[in-house]
Amino acid sequence: MNISDCMKRNVVSISVKATVREAAAIFVRKHVGVLPVVDKSDKPVGVVGLRDLLSLELPVFVNFIADVDYVHDFGAVEDTHPSAKTLNQSVKAVMKDAVVVDEDCGLLRAYALMLQHNLHDITVVDKNGKLSGIASRVDVGISILNAWAKIK
Repeated sequence: MNISDCMKRNVVSISVKATVREAAAIFVRKHVGVLPVVDKSDKPVGVVGLRDLLSLELPVFVNFIADVDYVHDFGAVEDTHPSAKTLNQSVKAVMKDAVVVDEDCGLLRAYALMLQHNLHDITVVDKNGKLSGIASRVDVGISILNAWAKIK
């Protein structure tokens, strides 16, 4: 079984020329967890995850605390937001490199790449390198487990 058998084909993506503000609006409007960032040829050049944007709001001190379990309230910083300058910067400033697989990639290889790169979703490209889908760990995992039902 290949990744193309379980991927989502109606993928919401964003242009490499878009801003962080535009990315945030798409996350809200489309209720997705990741946006492939594509060039003018629809080829993935990166990805922006919901957690990448939310990290813009987290207070800096979170990076210095080994365990936030004992911090029950962030107090006044709960009401802070990224600056207009941050929101208006290019999405390139927050995107990560795209980890892509071809449509004919096997499920175990795709899952291994997701684990290796700590990805919840992986970008799928066609034979021309253009965005063709996205698959989550759940999509891949359920497809693998579904094959177990055939074992007698």
